[in-house]
Amino acid sequence: MSQIASLEAEEILWQAVLQRDANFDGLIFYGVRSTKIYCRPTCPSRKPNRHHVCFFDSAPSAEAAGYRACKRCTPQDVVAPNSTLAKILAVCRYLDIHVERIPTLDELGQQVGMSPTYLQRSFKEIIGVAPFQYADARRMERFKQRIQQGEPITDAVYATGYGSSSRLYEKAPKQLGMTPAVYQRFGQGEFIRYTTVQSPLGWLLVAATGRGICSVRLGETALELEQELHQEFKNAQIQSDDSELQQWVQSLSDYVSGLRALPALPIDVQATAFQLQVWEALRAIPVGMTASYSEIAQQIGRPTAVRAVARACASNSVALVVPCHRVIQKDGRLGGYRWGIERKQKLLDLEARLFSQAL
Repeated sequence: MSQIASLEAEEILWQAVLQRDANFDGLIFYGVRSTKIYCRPTCPSRKPNRHHVCFFDSAPSAEAAGYRACKRCTPQDVVAPNSTLAKILAVCRYLDIHVERIPTLDELGQQVGMSPTYLQRSFKEIIGVAPFQYADARRMERFKQRIQQGEPITDAVYATGYGSSSRLYEKAPKQLGMTPAVYQRFGQGEFIRYTTVQSPLGWLLVAATGRGICSVRLGETALELEQELHQEFKNAQIQSDDSELQQWVQSLSDYVSGLRALPALPIDVQATAFQLQVWEALRAIPVGMTASYSEIAQQIGRPTAVRAVARACASNSVALVVPCHRVIQKDGRLGGYRWGIERKQKLLDLEARLFSQAL
């Protein structure tokens, strides 16, 4: 698979791009959809919006997809090193290709010349989950894509290698947040109200069901945010409603303007138990304070799940309400942020001011 598409791996690759990690040079390349240019991870150019980025495993595969080489970092000239990281990424691609089954550790080890034990340990250190968990998550992604395209659930079950519908339904509450039939309907039966306003951080969209806020997004244009909301809940009844959401929007707007701290707001989100555990820990971080990914992992009793914590932060669909911007790297660097590093820095700066004013 020439284009790297796994959600499990992409957060690792995006962090490598943000940090200009030389260990990934020659192993991955990132393309920018808006410019159709591809770069190496260490490119000195300004980093693009995360939503415009896709990843490739080679320069030829990026060019085959219609991307041009960056003139600043000349990615077509880089030579890939032979490293453990390269082998682990090769294992990811092997798992992505074998959609009909999940290969054994012995088979994976033979493909890249690693012992099963060392492969298991290295894979978990780099990707954050075991090979089986990675492959299982990819299988669920493929299943969701098929039913979203209208394929009958029974056909999708067997086409994605589950073997039986009972195995899928055992996993559905944790991985889908709902049953497969409900997920297939893209929120059918839900009534979602939303509004958009301009803020010091760009456009802000707030959407809610009758139970609470289901989406808070930050972006460059109101149209972009509205399109993303309609894509996520395409079968829900969605209606623009400025008046009903006025109180919540005003609270968020005052917060990003630095006028007051953000009050506790009700949320209605679909998430795994682990994600909810992480998000609750984030909401407990006081205004003006930060925590590292490893500190959050320790706090929830999962000290080895640092990368999983980072992924839970990246999947947060209610920006600001769940303050994932307060999580930074252990060495003090900002790390990633779904809505852009510049917004993350501005949020931390305004919270520092609010904290000092409260003293």
